[in-house]
Order: sequence, then C-alpha cells, then structure tokens
Amino acid sequence: MDITMEITLLGTGDAIGTPKIGCSCDVCTTAWKEGRERLRTSLLIRSGSHHLIIDTSPDLRRQLLHAGSPHIDAGIWTHGHYDHFMGFGDFYRVQKPPAMYGAPEVLEYCGDIFSFLPFSCHPVDPFSPFTLFDLSITLFPVSHPGAPTYGIRVESEGGVLVYSSDTRRDIPQESIACMKGADVLILDSMAPSGITIPKHMNYSDAVDLAAELKPKLFRCVHMSHMIPWDLPHTGSDMEIFTL
Repeated sequence: MDITMEITLLGTGDAIGTPKIGCSCDVCTTAWKEGRERLRTSLLIRSGSHHLIIDTSPDLRRQLLHAGSPHIDAGIWTHGHYDHFMGFGDFYRVQKPPAMYGAPEVLEYCGDIFSFLPFSCHPVDPFSPFTLFDLSITLFPVSHPGAPTYGIRVESEGGVLVYSSDTRRDIPQESIACMKGADVLILDSMAPSGITIPKHMNYSDAVDLAAELKPKLFRCVHMSHMIPWDLPHTGSDMEIFTL
C-alpha cells in the first residue's frame, strides 16, 4: 500500500523539556542515565515528496537533524507561544524559509517577530479546509487562555490525523466535532492525573477526551518532566506513524 501521509513526532515535551535543567526527580534522573529526552513538541508530516512542519520549536535544528535533514516546504503555527514558534530562525542560511500558514492573529504575531526573514504568510480561517500537498487541512479553536490557539485536522487518502498540543479540556463543541474520526489522535497531556495546570490538560483529561473521540490510535505530547516514561499512550520523540 502506498504511504500517503507519514507523521513524525519531532518532540513530545513541554516548554521546559525533559530532563529539566537542574532537576533530580526520578523522571529526569532516568533521562540522564539512559540518554532519554523530550524535545519541545512539534510534528513533521510527509506527503509524497513534500514536508510540512507543525510548529517550529526552539529545538528545531536538532529535530530536523534527527529526522534526516528534510527540506521543509511549508509550516503551520498553532499559536504564538515561545516553545511553538521561536525555532523558525533556524532556517536562516539553511534553506529558504518556508511559507507559513495559520490563523490570522497567530500569523500576525509570529510574523512580526520574524520580520527580518523573507517568507510568505498565508492566513487561514478556522473551520475552513484548505489543500496543501494533497492534504486537506482544517484549523479549529481550542481552549488555551492567553493566546489564540488552534488544533489541526489533516486528511489524506490514507487516513486522518487530529492534533492539539496546548489546550484545556473545555474545548468548544464545534471543535470537538472536528476532532472526531481520527486514525491518529495527538493530545496535550502536560501533567500527571490529579495535578491541574490551568492552561493545559493533565493525563486523565487527555485519556477522557480520547475516550470521547474514539480514535484508532492515541498519543500524548507536550508532556512535562512529571510524566513517567512508561505511562500508556505517551508519545516518544521520533516516533513515526503512517497513514
């Protein structure tokens, strides 16, 4: 069967990453001893000969090297928080900076920060599908106070990816409807069950939402150093899915 969409988790960590600098908790100690790491969360999607990046994390250079140095043809910014867009400058003198897509207010903010780089911005309205590299892509708003933030639905001939790395559990119902029917579902899970992070889901929230959405495959990302390495459904850096 031809692969119509290949998805790579370039990073699965939160804004701090794991191991956390200066931390001696069990998770971070295991990371140091075993050479494990969670880079800041972002995705790479390959469709045919094209590569689409979802968010440009501060670890972008290392992530692209780990992925085999693909040429990035376009990208999408989900929101304007440091850990999701500040790596864009790593394209400087490496390749022509890719065209970036996103909600108008997200592009305006991120684009202003990188106004010194020559690249094109393509505003996209939520719930309005657009086509890129034979992929049908839809942005949908989620609940991440302090910054307009969007999840992404990506459809190919082979299946459906749904991704939302930064959100609380109280996602608008119209967006919940857009998240259903996923073959691969990737969700924010910043903290263990029982710990509340005001702008994010914890592990129980993510598992509960996945149970509602009923995907074929579910992975947690945007995980802090508080999340154990062996929890079910937790994603790993450079994990690959094919649809």
